[in-house]
Order: sequence, then structure tokens, then C-alpha cells
Amino acid sequence: MEPTNHSNKLKAIEWLKATGISFFMVLIIRTFFFEISPVSSPSMEKTLLTGDYMLINKLSYGPRLLKTVFSIPFINQRYYSTIVSLPYMRLFGSPHVERNDMVVFNYPLEDEHPVDHRSYFVKRCVAIPGDSLKIVDGFVYVNHQLIDKEENLQFNYHLKSDTVLNDTFITRYNLKEGGKISDNNDYSFTLTKTLIDTLKSKPFIKKIEKDIEKQGLWDEYVFPFNARYKWNVDNYGALKIPAKGDTVKLDSTSLCLFERIISAYEGNLLEIKNDSIFINKEYKTQYIIKQNYYFMMGDNRHNSQDSRHWGFVPEDHIIGKSTRIIYSTDPILHSGIRWERLFNVIK
Repeated sequence: MEPTNHSNKLKAIEWLKATGISFFMVLIIRTFFFEISPVSSPSMEKTLLTGDYMLINKLSYGPRLLKTVFSIPFINQRYYSTIVSLPYMRLFGSPHVERNDMVVFNYPLEDEHPVDHRSYFVKRCVAIPGDSLKIVDGFVYVNHQLIDKEENLQFNYHLKSDTVLNDTFITRYNLKEGGKISDNNDYSFTLTKTLIDTLKSKPFIKKIEKDIEKQGLWDEYVFPFNARYKWNVDNYGALKIPAKGDTVKLDSTSLCLFERIISAYEGNLLEIKNDSIFINKEYKTQYIIKQNYYFMMGDNRHNSQDSRHWGFVPEDHIIGKSTRIIYSTDPILHSGIRWERLFNVIK
């Protein structure tokens, strides 16, 4: 019996070794190379749909090294210890993010967690460090040039019909965002340009008009949350995107643009005393930016929480590039696998 027990023990040890090596290799691949993550909101429709599973290529911008060394992988983002916390480091230098890239990053406002344990967000990068950005009637201009591709975008529209739009019509044209807003057959739907052209051809559709917040109308929930900047989600800026090494002027008007950069993202003590600005106990009228920043937006322009609502995305929050749809299923209609979306390249 002893030889059999010894043989079983050796098999168990070999099995544990193989399992440990496999787990370690998966962890290395997931941390530094590739990761699959679900899309849980409609903010990027129709580019990404709720229920898509996207491939995140972490090599695109250089693998980001761990900040919190002690954490439990795969279980939950919240299981970690900050006893050992490393500075931001990335292989191959600073990430080379390009305009129009689909970028996956850590949500900047989760201050209660270290950067690498914050929720994943995916948005389109519309402006890179040093760019000047302005939004006019929902369309993005960078360095005074229109960069938007209208076929990728969705906006909310007011639709007027002669008849009630029944469930069959709504299902046929996939009008799942919005609905009826009056008893006079007024509707509000989130639409693409292609769908607008289709609906306009229907004789009972009398009007389709984009819902736009007028220029000069201040939205208090839009960055930088200051009435001196009368911006809203549709008419925004102009705003210069901070770049590493930039020297920015600090005063009562401009501080709201940079206070989160100075304190939350770059770790300084920021104080205001008698209208004077102190950084790390020193009086300052200017500040040198320590890392690059980016402006991210959703393709579903009226149904996206993005940089218009929380400002710049720091370089150290960037995880990788969303490159391909690996799997897709409709969580609302429970219609099974969306076969036509499998392995599609994300543009």
C-alpha cells in the first residue's frame, strides 16, 4: 500500500504544481497583456453594446505595473491592502494614445480606492495632451477641426408622429432608449444618423429634431462646475488639455480647472486662504503639470458619463485599448448570442 500512497502523493504534487503554474501564467497575461471585460452600459452604443465582451489590449499603451502589490486577483476589485504601494510605472514609457482610440481606463472619481482598483470605463479619446477642444451643438472640434464621424454617434431626438408608435414598430427599429413623452404622439428616442434617415422616410413621421442644450446655458453638473464657464454637454469649451510640463496660471477663475489635478491626481496639498492659493504650504500663482491628461467621451452623446462630467483622465489611469468583441449577448431581450458581433474589430 505504501508505494501506491507515495505514487498518489507525487501525482497530487504534480497536479498542484501544474495548477499553480497555469494560474500564475493566466495572472501574468491578464495583468500585463490582455484581458476580457464586459460592457455594462449603453454609453458607447452603437460601437459597443451592453452585453458585449471586449478584448483589452494592454500592450497598446505599454503594460502598467501594479500599484497595490497585495491584492486577491479575479475575486473582487475591492480585496487589497495598501501596506505596500508602488509609484506609477509603465513598461515602454508613456502611453501613445491617439485621437479616436477606444480607451479602457480606471474611473477617476473613485478616490476611496487605489488607481488600479477603480472601476473600468471605456470611452473614445477625443483629445490628447496639448489639444484645444470645443463642442458645438454636440459635435467635437479639436484644434479648430471637426473630428467626429457622425455614423458612430447617437443623440437624443424629439420625434413627432401622426399615429401611436406601437411595440412592433419600436422593436423593429430597436428604439430601446427613450419613449413617449406626451399624449400628442411626441416621443424622445436616442437615434443614429442611419436610423434618422430611415424614420424620415415614413409618411407618418412629421418631425425629427435633435435635443440640443443651447450655447451659453450653464449645466452645473458639467466640468468644471463653475458658473464662470457657461458650458453644457452640447456646447462646451474651448478647453486646453493639460500636457506633462505645461505651466498653468492659477487664480480664482482658472483654479477650478486644475484643482483636482493638483490634489487628487498629483498628490499635493492644495489650500485656499483669503483668495490666495497654497500648494504644499507655499503660495503659488502657477503650477507645472506632472503627467499627461486626456479627454474621453462616449459615442452615445446624450447618455454617457464622461469627461464632460468629471474632467480629465490622467495618464496613470489608462489600462489599455479596446480592440475586439470576443462575445456578445443581449441582456435585455434575452435573445441569445449576437453571432454577427463575435470577433468584430472595434473602430
